[in-house]
Amino acid sequence: MAKAKFIGDLKAGMELAGEPFLLHDVVRRQSKDGRPFLLTTLRDRTGQISGVFWDVPLAVDVWARPGLGVLVSGRVTTYKDAIQVNISDLNRANGIDLTDFLPASRRSRAEMLAELRDHVAALAEPWQSLVAYILLEGELAERFAAAPAARSMHHAYVGGLLEHTVSMAALARHLARHYDYVNMDLLLSGALLHDVGKALEYSLGEGFAPSDDGRLVGHIVRGVVLIEHAAAGLDFPEDALQQLVHLIVSHHGTQEWGSPVAPKTLEAVLLHQIDLLDSRIGGFLDHVGNDGGAGAWTTKRSDMFGVELRRPPGFDRYARPNNQE
Repeated sequence: MAKAKFIGDLKAGMELAGEPFLLHDVVRRQSKDGRPFLLTTLRDRTGQISGVFWDVPLAVDVWARPGLGVLVSGRVTTYKDAIQVNISDLNRANGIDLTDFLPASRRSRAEMLAELRDHVAALAEPWQSLVAYILLEGELAERFAAAPAARSMHHAYVGGLLEHTVSMAALARHLARHYDYVNMDLLLSGALLHDVGKALEYSLGEGFAPSDDGRLVGHIVRGVVLIEHAAAGLDFPEDALQQLVHLIVSHHGTQEWGSPVAPKTLEAVLLHQIDLLDSRIGGFLDHVGNDGGAGAWTTKRSDMFGVELRRPPGFDRYARPNNQE
């Protein structure tokens, strides 16, 4: 089913008639007089836009949930200096490839994969063999290259996990040269593998919805399992493996943020800070890119920062390509 109008092209006053989108988010509300309505977020590969469906029929309310392809009819309007869709009709869209409607990294996948191979090649043995086995071979490597780094907070697009990973690897190599006593092979391996479990945490076929593995196991535990399984097959040194696993389980920094343990080595402290930095910058750019306003400041508060954000000079919110070639 071909799209005629992309979010990047929408302007106030435009009419939509059965236009396919991905239903990224749904919030159910009631008006002051008790009428049900839906607050939605619609996505395609150029970005996202808010939508409101007043007096939503029960026949729609019972099935509307995130991750579905939908056909939207309505009118594009302006609300609080941002465009949104006033939805008049919403139907299930069957038989579409949802990956056609998912946003993608601004960067070429081929370029990022070349960077990934360069980072792996910079590792000494046995680190190089371990990381190459996990990230450069087989089905897991293919899923890793396509996965998002998150559903909404940062790098939330096809190829986002790969983009986040190679960015962190570049920072890790720089900081390993900048600070004394850093084990570069350990830190770089941690940067490359810290989120490998996310390759299995999201389902592209349901618009970045959590997979069963993501819900039941989570990417930190899954990452440890993947790494330990690969290490066993390669006869990887036990002491080095323990150090690497510590980086994986501590990279969120605190138990409140999802880490079973806090960082306790120099490389673990560095990895947590690198992850924090890259995810925060990614979250900033994602928010200013997805906000529907046209002014210097975003119209909505960032969930990550809790405030409106100022767009960098020259930032183009619709600069993402339409493919990942």
